[in-house]
Amino acid sequence: MTKLSVEEIRAWGESLEGRQPQEVLAAAIQRYSSKIVLACSFGAEDVVLVDMIHRIDPSIPLFYLDTEFLFPETYSARDRIIERYDLKPAQVLRVTSLLTPARQAEEHGEALWKKDPDRCCQLRKVEPLIRVLKGYGAWITGIRREQSSTRANAKLIEWDATFELVKVNPLAGWTWADVWAYIHVYEVPYNELHDRNYPSIGCTHCTSPVMPGEDPRAGRWKNQAKTECGLHKAS
Repeated sequence: MTKLSVEEIRAWGESLEGRQPQEVLAAAIQRYSSKIVLACSFGAEDVVLVDMIHRIDPSIPLFYLDTEFLFPETYSARDRIIERYDLKPAQVLRVTSLLTPARQAEEHGEALWKKDPDRCCQLRKVEPLIRVLKGYGAWITGIRREQSSTRANAKLIEWDATFELVKVNPLAGWTWADVWAYIHVYEVPYNELHDRNYPSIGCTHCTSPVMPGEDPRAGRWKNQAKTECGLHKAS
């Protein structure tokens, strides 16, 4: 497989604008084959991608960042996805921090997510992501342009300079309504917290319900300036 330049990746992404997510996925999977992986938080967008990928190539693996502070409903969604799509253990990669929650508290103090949420995300999400992405040529994410201003310029396929591999965002052009239409049509299992005003779901300590009229990501790090955990930098 010939490595594409940043300019070639940009042109490739632009050539796919207007295509359906399944077409974007098929093109990326065809090119990267065993070197592509889905980043799955078991949120609405990601379970849609699990279903789409299963219909294209069910051998493609997924990983999830288990911060060890996830909601019980998130683990339940994981289990239902595994059962529905008959995913094998080797296809579902659980990635954790190098520090247990107890060790993190010892080294950085109790409730680091309150005192320094960026540091907490770095330890429990960003560093584990760096580790898991080594060895892959491309990763698939569920980010959408509509989600926030920091994601408004996301391309369908782009070079991820932060993690140094190709980033595939098949749902970039979709709306929240598009996501739910797909879930309902194909009866995709989803996180039950979505039915309780949680459009964006992260860790228990840093996620709260979103009230009608609020920004969909207003429930993440509520009352703080922080809006991203560091996995997705604005391009």
